[in-house]
Amino acid sequence: MLSVPVYNEAGERIGSESIDEALLGRQVNPALLKQVVVGYQANRRQGHAVTRGRGEVEGSTRKLYRQKGTGRARMGTVRTCLRRGGGVAFAKQVRDFRQTLPKKMRRQARNQAVLVKIQSDDALIVDGLKLDQPKTARVARLLGKVNATAGCVLATAGLDPVLYKSGRNIPRTEVRDVAELNALDILSRRKLIFTREAFVAFRDGLVSAQSRSR
Repeated sequence: MLSVPVYNEAGERIGSESIDEALLGRQVNPALLKQVVVGYQANRRQGHAVTRGRGEVEGSTRKLYRQKGTGRARMGTVRTCLRRGGGVAFAKQVRDFRQTLPKKMRRQARNQAVLVKIQSDDALIVDGLKLDQPKTARVARLLGKVNATAGCVLATAGLDPVLYKSGRNIPRTEVRDVAELNALDILSRRKLIFTREAFVAFRDGLVSAQSRSR
């Protein structure tokens, strides 16, 4: 069993929560994590950059001057990439960079990313974080107490608009619904922080998924 420390809003450790490492894959597969992270990054690329080649620009196809007998280097048409206004050599075309990432692969990578954070003592749980209205200073103070100012992902149970508004302006801080966590989000930041409700929901979801697979 793995143990995840629990802190209060004052940054004091008040206990711990346990989770079975078998639910998280038991062993980290670096190749899987790299493949999924590269896939997420590739899927974010737009691939809309387009330039015109020599066959797409306006101009005559006639040589500018005869090829031999002038004493100068040979020269093609006005469309050549050697002249201003000519077409681009190896012109860019619309490309699709998307990579297929099956659901099972994405879930395994997410679980193993959480496992990495727990094993490296970079995962923790915050108990009692309740905000009635957006308070960025309060969340920033909490992150300072738990040494998460270098970057963190704060996972909440469901959408929490108040907490999201409180943390969105803090540098290197991402507030995510625990159901939407992915390997790229987790591995892109130094710390992984759960609210207690989010951690319970995450753990219960893993148990339910394991029972369905049997």
